[in-house]
Amino acid sequence: MARPEKIAAIEELKANIQGNAIAIAARYQGITVEQVTNLRAKLRAQGCTYKVYKNTLASRALDELGISEASAFMDGPTAWAFSKDAVTPAKILKDFAKEVNKIGMQGGIMDGKTLSSAQLDALAELPSRDVLLGQVVGTIAMPLRNLVGALSALPRNLVNALDQVRKQREEAA
Repeated sequence: MARPEKIAAIEELKANIQGNAIAIAARYQGITVEQVTNLRAKLRAQGCTYKVYKNTLASRALDELGISEASAFMDGPTAWAFSKDAVTPAKILKDFAKEVNKIGMQGGIMDGKTLSSAQLDALAELPSRDVLLGQVVGTIAMPLRNLVGALSALPRNLVNALDQVRKQREEAA
């Protein structure tokens, strides 16, 4: 019979996977306490959660959620990063892996589907949400700017044409 702490850990992991946009399984073997504290602080500052679960309990939780293929990501000591924003934890973990090569993204779960480490790397390369929104707004605004420019050119061109006609009549007279 499972102990209440183990059942609670399984339920907590299931709730974290279901309640967030992304869950990333990360290898963390061989890093110091100071490095883990630094990583947790970076993740927490961006609204992400970072927690270590026993692999056997995590496998049970994944089986109960019907995504047992994600158990393949848990090879050795594994920590999980959760976030409502799918890009942020991938970016932070990838940047942190450049500083500390003993940590790395093994795989993840996004909206109930598993992601490979290569897919997570591609996700980490995406611009932030604010940059993407800015690009969309810029794309929408560009045709409006062009329209305003074209509409303002019509009166200007008319004034120039009338001025040319005036000059020609003055020269003729």
